[in-house]
Amino acid sequence: MLGDSLQGSTQVFDVIVVGSGATGGYVAKELTELGLRVALVEAGRMLVPEKDFTEHVIPYQIKYRGFSPEITRTRPIQTRCYACMEYNYDWFVNDYESPYTTEPGKPFNWFRARILGGRSLVWGRQSYRLSDLDFKAASHDGFGEDWPLNYDELAPWYDKAEEFIGVSGAAEGVAQLPDGKFQPPMPMTCGEVIMRDAVKKRFGRTLTIGRTANLTAPLNGRPPCHYCGPCERGCITHSYYNSPTTAIATAQSTGKLTLFTDAVVSHVTTNSENTRATGVRYVHRLTRQTRELSARSVVLCAQSLESTRILLNSANRQFPNGLANSSGVLGHYLMDHATGFGASGVLTGIDEKPTAGPPQRPNGVYLIRFRNVTDRHPDFIRGYGYQGGAGAGYALNVEGYGKGFKSRAREGEYSISLGAFCECLAHFENYCELSKTVVDAWGIPALHFNAAYGENERKMGLQAATDAADMLEAAGARNISLDVNISPFGHAIHECGVARMGDDPKKSVLNKYCQSHDVKNLFIMDGSSFVSVGNQNPTLTMLALAGHACDHLAREARTGGLT
Repeated sequence: MLGDSLQGSTQVFDVIVVGSGATGGYVAKELTELGLRVALVEAGRMLVPEKDFTEHVIPYQIKYRGFSPEITRTRPIQTRCYACMEYNYDWFVNDYESPYTTEPGKPFNWFRARILGGRSLVWGRQSYRLSDLDFKAASHDGFGEDWPLNYDELAPWYDKAEEFIGVSGAAEGVAQLPDGKFQPPMPMTCGEVIMRDAVKKRFGRTLTIGRTANLTAPLNGRPPCHYCGPCERGCITHSYYNSPTTAIATAQSTGKLTLFTDAVVSHVTTNSENTRATGVRYVHRLTRQTRELSARSVVLCAQSLESTRILLNSANRQFPNGLANSSGVLGHYLMDHATGFGASGVLTGIDEKPTAGPPQRPNGVYLIRFRNVTDRHPDFIRGYGYQGGAGAGYALNVEGYGKGFKSRAREGEYSISLGAFCECLAHFENYCELSKTVVDAWGIPALHFNAAYGENERKMGLQAATDAADMLEAAGARNISLDVNISPFGHAIHECGVARMGDDPKKSVLNKYCQSHDVKNLFIMDGSSFVSVGNQNPTLTMLALAGHACDHLAREARTGGLT
C-alpha cells in the first residue's frame, strides 16, 4: 500500500519503521509477516526499478559519459563514495541540503542515500557473521565491554537472514568466521587459487571466495546473478539483496504495509510523561509541510548516525540530552572500519589476456582474520580481514601512442591485491552531537562529528600492510607496493555503535533486543546497537539482530509488555 506522505495519516499503526534500507525493509517484512500493521517511513523518493536501475546502460547512453559536472557541484562529499556516479547520483543526498560539520583536523566522510531502499541499493553485499571472538572480545583481551548476547543466541537469526537474502559462499570451518547457509560459491580466478594455496601452505591462513548477497541459484522467484557487474546501479533481475525488490516487496504482499516516502523524520513524539513513544513527526521533503504519524511502537532504522540525530533532536524535559539517553552514551562509541592498508602487485606466468567485455563477477576473495585469535600481538589488540582479488586487465601504464600503444596495452597485466578491514576500537571520545549553528534544508539540526582513529588502528594497519605484502610475495607476485594511508573516519561506510546495547542501563542505550532501556516501545534496529565492530562487514549482523529484535517486539506487543 502506498501512503499519502503529504497528508500524513490519522491511523494508529502497530509499528512505525523509520528508514527503508537494509534493516528497515527487513524489519517491515518481519513485522508484517508476524501480523503487525506497519508504516514504513522513508526520507527519499519512491524507487521505480525500470527507470532507476541502470546496470545495463553503457557510458555513451548517458549525457556526460560518466563525467557529469552536476555531481561534483551538488555532491562533493558523496562523490568520494565509489558508488556515487552519473548513473545514480540522485539517489544520494545533496550535500548542501544535508550538511554536517567536523572537528578541525578530524575528517569524516558520511555517505547517505535518500531513496526507497537507501544504501541497500549500493552496498558491497559482503555478508559475514561475527563470532564469540567478537561478541566477547572484552573477555578475550580486556578492552571495552562484551555484547549482552553470544553467537549461539544469534545463530538462528543469521540462518534466517541468509536464507532470505541469499548469500553465496564456501564453508571453511574456521571458528572466528562461522560458516552459514550458503548458496553455491562463485569460482575463483586462477590467480586467486594460486594465492589461496600459497597462503595456506606458507602461513596456514584461510583465503576463501567472498560471501556475497548475490544469488548463484534461483531463490523465491529471483534468478541467479548474470555477472553484468555494476551492482551499485541496481539489478533489474533482483539477483542481489536490496530492500525494495525483496524485503519491502515481501512486506507489501502481506497487505499490512503502508509506505510514506519523501518524509524527513525530525522527532520521535512521546506521551505527556515522556515514557512512551507515540509516533514520529516529519517534514515533507518537497513541500516542507510538517505532519505526524502515530503508532504503538517506533523502530528507528534510519542508519546509525541518522537514527542518533533523530533521538538527539527529540530531547524533552525528562531526557534533555536526547530521547532515551539517561545513560549519556547516545552518540558516543562511534566506530567504522579502518581502511587504506594493504598491498598490490603483478603475477606472471598466467596466460590470460584482458578482453573488453568479459563477465564481471560481482565479488572478490576474503582472507579470514588470523591476528590475536589464539596468540597475542605485542603492538595491538583485535584484528583484520582482507578483501581482494586477482585478474587480467589492460596494461594502461605503458608508454607510447597509436597502434603500438594499443598493442602493448592489450598484452595486459595480471594484477593481484589485498586490502585490509581493521577493527576500530570503541572509545567514548569518538562521538557525534547536534550542531549548535547548522541545520539542514528542512530546519533539522545537522550532526557534528568528533572522531579519529587511534594508535591501535594505525599499528594494526601497518602490520596488515606488511602481512599483505608477505602473502602476495608467497603467491609469486612481483612489483609489490604497500598501501599505508589510513582513510578518513566513515569512509568504509560501516558506521556503528552510537546507541550501544548492554545489560546495564547506566552504560548503554539498548538491551540485547535493540529495545530502549528508557522508553520500552522504542527500538533501534540498525548498526547503532553494536558494542564492538569486529573486522567483518556489519550488514548481515544488523539483519540478524533485527530479526531477533522483531521476534521480541511482536511477543511483547501481544502480551502488553510495551505499554
